[in-house]
Amino acid sequence: MVATVMASLKALFLPLLHKFIHTDFHEAVARMTLIDRLLFLIIHSIDKLGIWHRLPVFLGLIYLAIRRHLHEEYNLLNVGKTPVGVRFNPADFPFRTADGKFNDPFNEGAGSAGTFFGRNILPVEQKSKLLRPDPMVVATKLLARRELINTGKQFNVVAASWIQFMIHDWIDHLEDTQQIELNAPKEVASLCPLKSFKFYKTKEVPTGFYEIKNGHLNTRTPWWDGSAIYGNNAEKLKKVRTFKDGKLKISEDGLLLQDQDGYAISGDVRNSWAGVSTLQALFVQEHNAVCDALRKEYQDLDDEELYHHARLVTSAVIAKIHTIDWTVELLKTDTLRAGMRANWYGVLGKRFKDTFGHVGGAALGGLVGLKKPNNQGVPYSLTEEFVSVYRMHSLLPDYLDLRDVNAKPGPNKSPPSTDKVDMSDLIGRKGEAALSNIGFTRQMVSMGHQACGALELWNYPLWLRDVIPQDIDGQDIPEHVDLPALEVYRDRERSVARYNDFRRGLLLIPISKWEDLTDDKEAITVLHDVYGNDVEELDLLVGLMAEKKIKGFAISETAFIIFLVMATRRLEADRFFTSNFNEETYTKKGLEWVNTTENLKDVLDRHYPKMTKTWMNSTSAFTVWDAPPDAHNPIPIYLRVPH
Repeated sequence: MVATVMASLKALFLPLLHKFIHTDFHEAVARMTLIDRLLFLIIHSIDKLGIWHRLPVFLGLIYLAIRRHLHEEYNLLNVGKTPVGVRFNPADFPFRTADGKFNDPFNEGAGSAGTFFGRNILPVEQKSKLLRPDPMVVATKLLARRELINTGKQFNVVAASWIQFMIHDWIDHLEDTQQIELNAPKEVASLCPLKSFKFYKTKEVPTGFYEIKNGHLNTRTPWWDGSAIYGNNAEKLKKVRTFKDGKLKISEDGLLLQDQDGYAISGDVRNSWAGVSTLQALFVQEHNAVCDALRKEYQDLDDEELYHHARLVTSAVIAKIHTIDWTVELLKTDTLRAGMRANWYGVLGKRFKDTFGHVGGAALGGLVGLKKPNNQGVPYSLTEEFVSVYRMHSLLPDYLDLRDVNAKPGPNKSPPSTDKVDMSDLIGRKGEAALSNIGFTRQMVSMGHQACGALELWNYPLWLRDVIPQDIDGQDIPEHVDLPALEVYRDRERSVARYNDFRRGLLLIPISKWEDLTDDKEAITVLHDVYGNDVEELDLLVGLMAEKKIKGFAISETAFIIFLVMATRRLEADRFFTSNFNEETYTKKGLEWVNTTENLKDVLDRHYPKMTKTWMNSTSAFTVWDAPPDAHNPIPIYLRVPH
């Protein structure tokens, strides 16, 4: 009877609803429940006005909560078969495993190395359009840097290095043995550093599933498990451990240890550079410091136990920094500061949670410390769309502006510049050698005081148009590649929707003309030159760079929506951030370590107190270090109204 009444209400309600929503969403809305249709109508009405980011903070958070709910319902798509009736006892695996297995009690393989990338949007087949328009034309005319556009004081090169550090933790595609060659068309050949280049196809694997028949495998563990420093398998883990007091290998100068051939010894060294290596070294030091603290507190713990507890603590510190420090600087608004802190602490806040523990559900007490993990009914993975919106190489500068850390600080603790080192000299083995000469402190201070690039058109570093890729051991692969052209090709090859379909899939209003995307007249002219009048052909990467940015956002709104759902998922689906985020698993001392570390500056203070005291004026280590500290705002954050 109830089902009949609900069906009748839906039938009556749908034609009325169609009058108020964009025609492109009629089909998607037809698949929603009655309540979700009403919720969609709320956010869609706000989207048509373009005002969600200008709402008072508490209303903005409600908008984002509704959006997140809808995306969790309709934008988490499993790829591959799901085990049925298979369960293990979490008590048998009280720590993170080397390859990411045995996290989800109902799916032992979920989130492990070698599993499928999921999807947020159904694949859009593009095999007939892999070269339309030509990726090297797109890279040359719309992406290649003319002159560096930076982010001002908002974001520095430490922040650019950090997101690469995270990528080395989360995602990398398994490649095929078959090579593809791209050739520069005559119209742009004279402007292309490489006239042609070869690369390996992404390996396509049958899923054995009826809906999404083929997928791609992630060679890294998508859990937030610190695998950038620990590795993604037992073999790599063995190489980085000392097997004494739970510690990892580190050189006496505080940088990564190198093997006899000069390659860095760390969890993941593929396609790396000195900035990522510096952060890996810092968190190896953090891991070892946790080991010392635990050994002092619990003298009966052996090497294996110390290692496992320290890994849990260090991984949680990394996740926390990304959630309430890096992301807050990336999306520098009161609404997102409140939202990201609510992800970790809940709307009741840190002081309440520290005093009374986790109270209520995710909204009140935060995702961290929930009674049980929640994968929203879809096995945990990171997605192809997540990979695509994290194409952020435009953050990288052309050179590193080295600073003199032996001089007296200037205004706002700024050190004088001494040398400029080309970024191409800081990659791979050559980069490790350069970093050894520069030293940890000088490298970190130099990155801290240098603004990074902006995610805009015509800002993709030219040195990445002729770059040597590396294998999993950090060794150079013979063929040079044109990375922006390759990234355009990769999205098409992996059947990731182009910009307009991507927005539709995320319930965002699509563009109908180039002027909807950008106000830049030159950009509109070049977009028309490359894509004609067909906005449906616009590549995702180009659209993300061209899109008008929300004030305070370093990324596009389109990319942010993927962040919104996947940042939550990385925490709530992981039992080591939910049901096992406790003293029994982490130890009392370990949990205290996580709970008292709030940002990257806290970690730097712990290991390099003189450096931060002398050279950091900013509140966050991800902001340019000579920026003024954040001003105190007496208005409670939930009552603030964006300017």
